[in-house]
Amino acid sequence: MELICTGEDRELRVSLAGEVDHHRARGLMEAMDREIGVRLPRRLTLDLGGVTFMDSSGIAVLLRAYKRMAELGGTVTVRNVPEQAGKVLRATGLERLLRFE
Repeated sequence: MELICTGEDRELRVSLAGEVDHHRARGLMEAMDREIGVRLPRRLTLDLGGVTFMDSSGIAVLLRAYKRMAELGGTVTVRNVPEQAGKVLRATGLERLLRFE
């Protein structure tokens, strides 16, 4: 799993590549928590374009990001959701909490 963080002016963009599964979810959440804590963004964009597989652990990753951003009064946008990951995420109703593009 690859995690690339970029951004400026209180905007953080996180690009994920590879598999988001129970083996990698904890590491992803910890890495995002660190980046959010250091950068204190107002907007977080999660780009899932490079995700090759996602199981229900991906839901936890997105919910953790949402919770951290809510603590800062910020927003989360999810972009470039692959078809397989989209099926997992749509089943949960996350579109009520997160903005999907």
